[in-house]
Amino acid sequence: MGSSDRLFSRQRTVHEILGGGFVADVILWRRKNLTVGILLVTLAVWLVFERSGYTLLSLVSSVFLLLIAILFSWAKSAAILNRPAPPLPELHLSEEMVNEVATFIRLRVNTLLSVSQDIALGKDSRLFFKVAAYLWLISFVGGLTDFLTLGYTSLVVILTVPALYESFEDHIDKYVILAYKNLHQLYVKLNKEYVSRVQKWILEKKKLS
Repeated sequence: MGSSDRLFSRQRTVHEILGGGFVADVILWRRKNLTVGILLVTLAVWLVFERSGYTLLSLVSSVFLLLIAILFSWAKSAAILNRPAPPLPELHLSEEMVNEVATFIRLRVNTLLSVSQDIALGKDSRLFFKVAAYLWLISFVGGLTDFLTLGYTSLVVILTVPALYESFEDHIDKYVILAYKNLHQLYVKLNKEYVSRVQKWILEKKKLS
């Protein structure tokens, strides 16, 4: 499909729109094991919070306490019994991974700051109403559920919707563009048949008065 057949006539791929790096690979399931691991871990955390009544701080503290206790006991017993120490991987973040995540966050934050500045200075009324609608929607959804469930649901959406869209991109773009064209035609028809009549009636009333 050409760029004219894509949503918003875009020329970049979904992977490029998402940054084209490590984060995009995870979101689009290019690193399937890592993506599945994130979903399973967050599901487990959500279930623990929902069922046990733990807070985030108490859960993290308990998990780390249990982990270091197990590793410490293992290491001590291994030294006494002349057994190998716990097979811990090398715990560090690569410079490449940190730079990619930092770049992704910086670009998104700068975009947010630019949008906020335009709204605060009144440069874009349409953008103001769009952001206001989004914030109201978030407030409405937040009133229906708790923050933890909302966060988990949002993560699931982020890790599934873009990947599904990329897999069925041609079909989705085709039907969305077709629906948009039909809605536009309906809008033109309604505007011609009703709005123009109302405007004509208002002009006639003004002439008579």
